[in-house]
Amino acid sequence: MSGKEGSGGFRKRKHDNFPHGQRREEKENVNPPSALMKSFKSFQLELDTRHDKYERLVKLSRDITIESKRTIFLLHRFTSAPNGEEILSESEVKLDAVRQKIKQVAQELIGEDMYQFHRAISPGLQEYVEAVSFQYFIKTRSLISVEEINKQLIFTAEDREETTNMTSNSQDKQPHRWSLKVTPVDYLLGVADLTGELMRLCISSVGNGDIDTPFELSQFLRQIYDGFTFIGNTGPYEVSKKLYTLKQSLAKVENACYTLKVRGSEIPKHMLADVFSTKTELIDQEEGLP
Repeated sequence: MSGKEGSGGFRKRKHDNFPHGQRREEKENVNPPSALMKSFKSFQLELDTRHDKYERLVKLSRDITIESKRTIFLLHRFTSAPNGEEILSESEVKLDAVRQKIKQVAQELIGEDMYQFHRAISPGLQEYVEAVSFQYFIKTRSLISVEEINKQLIFTAEDREETTNMTSNSQDKQPHRWSLKVTPVDYLLGVADLTGELMRLCISSVGNGDIDTPFELSQFLRQIYDGFTFIGNTGPYEVSKKLYTLKQSLAKVENACYTLKVRGSEIPKHMLADVFSTKTELIDQEEGLP
C-alpha cells in the first residue's frame, strides 16, 4: 500500500503544511489598500454619482412631460372657451412652472456634458417644445423657432430662487446664470408631434362652427410637411419615423377641408364634427393605425 493510500486516499494541498495563522497573515498581505484598488473605488464613486444624477434627470423629464401635456389639454379648450385670453394666461403660468423644472435640469448639468444625459431629458424637452409651439401658433398663427425657445430657457438666480439659503461657498462654486439649449433633433421631434395637436384643433374648430381654421391649418401643415421632406432619410432615425405620422395628420386635415368645400353646404354645422370623426376612424382603419 502506498503512502497516499495509507493516509486515507486524500492528497494534501500545498498550503496545508503552513499553520492557519500564517495563512491568514498572508491573505491580509495579498489585499492591501493599493493604488489600483483606490482607483477602482474612485471609479465606483464616480459611476454611482453619475447614475444617481441620471435617475434624477429622468424623474424631472417625467414631470416636464406631464405638465406639458396638461398645458396642451388646456390649450385645446381655447376654441370652445368664451374667453380665450384666460386660457392663454393660464397656459403661460403652467409653462412657467415647466421652465422651473427645466431650470433644475440645467442646474444638474452644470459642469457636465449634456449629451451624456440627453436620453434622460429628451422626452421632456420634446413635449415642452410641442406645448410651447402649440401656444405660439394659437397666438401668432406661425411656428416658433428654436432660437426663441432657447431664449426662454436662460435662467438667473433671481427667477424664483431662494438665494438666502445659499452659502458663500456655494455661491462661489455655482454660477448665477443657467441655460439649457434644445437640440435641433428635439426641436424637430417636438414640431412633428405638434402636427397631431393641430389636427385635433382642426376637428374641434369645425365642431364649434369655425370654417376658416381648417383651411389655415391645412396650409400650415403642408408647409411643415414640405420642410420635413427636405430632410428625408438624411436626418436622424427618429425624425424619419415621425414623418409618417405627420403625413397622416396632414391627410386628415385635408380630408376635412375637402368635405367642407364639397359638402359643406349639405351638412349642418352641428353635424360636421361627427362626420369628420367618422372619416378619421375610417382612414385609421385603412392605414392599420390603432
